[in-house]
Amino acid sequence: MAYDGAAGNIVLFGGVNSAGTALSDTWTWDGNNWTQEFPAASPPGRQFDLQGMAYDAATQTVVLFGGFDSGLNALGDTWTWDGKAKTWIQQFPASSPSPRRAPIAYDDVTRTVVLVGGDKDDGQITYNDTWTWDGITWTQQFPASAPSARSSASIAFDAHIGAVILFGGYGPWPDVLTDTWAWNGTTWMKISPATVPPDRYSAGMDYDPVNKAVLMFGGYSSTVVRSDTWLLALAP
Repeated sequence: MAYDGAAGNIVLFGGVNSAGTALSDTWTWDGNNWTQEFPAASPPGRQFDLQGMAYDAATQTVVLFGGFDSGLNALGDTWTWDGKAKTWIQQFPASSPSPRRAPIAYDDVTRTVVLVGGDKDDGQITYNDTWTWDGITWTQQFPASAPSARSSASIAFDAHIGAVILFGGYGPWPDVLTDTWAWNGTTWMKISPATVPPDRYSAGMDYDPVNKAVLMFGGYSSTVVRSDTWLLALAP
């Protein structure tokens, strides 16, 4: 899911049902009701297990990249959702990340969508590269430092400090991580808070403007399901 600032609603795409089939339906939530949308074209069914869509305020569209199909094959396509016209449009950028599922977040400072790491073969192969989407193409970035290769990390843009925050994920299984990183538009910087949440991947993360902090809930460790809530409040 992602909030669509142009349409003023939340858009949900895909997922996987109890039979393991990747879905391709699109729904919108207006604060009171869910409405199924029936666009003329639509991305093939997929699941993410992380934040695979982000609202791009620069183009006023929701950006979707990659994911896994029903056979857990990695996809590498880019689509944008125009919430006002209620249409999906496949993009064909000149360059693009390799097929994978990867977390993405919109960077309001650089006005680009940021993609970092990800995996294919259900975590058997992980990445640590960083890409940005400018509404036309993906551009690989080459930061001086970066998080290690990982799958299912959680990311969100922290408007208070003007940086994309990344937490956790897992590297070679069962190495579930607890590190925190910030993307300033040029490079990744490791942050070492005094208190650190337990290891996890596929946690929900978003920015809380009331507390001026990044909010994280749940996720998984290598052995248990997490149900705890954390706030990361950083000084600008």
